[in-house]
Amino acid sequence: MSQAIMIVEDEPELAALVADYARAAGYVPEVFGDGAVALEAIRARTPALVVLDLMLPGLDGLSLCRALREGGKPGSELPVIMVTARVEEIDRLLGLEAGADDYLCKPFSPRELMARIKAILRRAGGTPPARVLAVDDAARRVLVHGQPLDLTPSEFAILATLARRPGQVFSRAQLLDAARADSLEATDRAIDSHIKNLRRKIDAAAPGLEAIRSIYGLGYRCDL
Repeated sequence: MSQAIMIVEDEPELAALVADYARAAGYVPEVFGDGAVALEAIRARTPALVVLDLMLPGLDGLSLCRALREGGKPGSELPVIMVTARVEEIDRLLGLEAGADDYLCKPFSPRELMARIKAILRRAGGTPPARVLAVDDAARRVLVHGQPLDLTPSEFAILATLARRPGQVFSRAQLLDAARADSLEATDRAIDSHIKNLRRKIDAAAPGLEAIRSIYGLGYRCDL
C-alpha cells in the first residue's frame, strides 16, 4: 500500500509540482495551502510524512510543527521536512528546534526532496513505496503504479527488458535484439524513437517520472 505524503504549501504551482513528483515516486500526495486546515487534517488522518512550508496562511510552519510535537497527540512522531525561501541561519535553526527532521531552502530540486523523503522514511522504518514499474508477462504489458501502458510490441519488449533489470545499462544493440525477438517492426534507427515514445507515454501516466535514463556513450538504464 502506498504511503500518504502531506504537502503543506501555499504556492499552487510548487505544490502541484511536488505532488507530481511524489506521485511518480509511488506516494499518495495530499496538498493543503493553509496551516490551520492542514493541522486538523493531520490530527484526523496522520500521513507518513509532511512537507511543510515555513510561511503559511492560517498557521505558519513553525507553529504547526510545534503543535505537532506536543506529546500524546496524533502526529507527535510524524517526520517533517520544512521548506522555505528564507535562507538565514536563524530560520534554519528555528525550524530544526521546532522539531523538523530536515530543512530545504527554496528553490530546491524536487528530485532531492524525494530522495530526502525516502531517506527519512527508511530511517523511520516506513515501508518503501511499491515498485513504480512492473512487468506483467502473462498479459504482455508494463504497468505504472498498477496502470497498464498502451504499448506497441517493440515498446513492450524494450521497456520490459529495462524494467526487469533496474540499474543495468543496456546498449542500443541489446535493446534492438530484445525488440527484434519480439517484433518485426524493430530497426536500428528506431530504438531512439521508441525510447522517446516510451518516455512520453510514461510521463502521461505519471508526470515527472524519469523511468528511462540516457547514459552517454553507452545506452539506456531504468532505475525504478
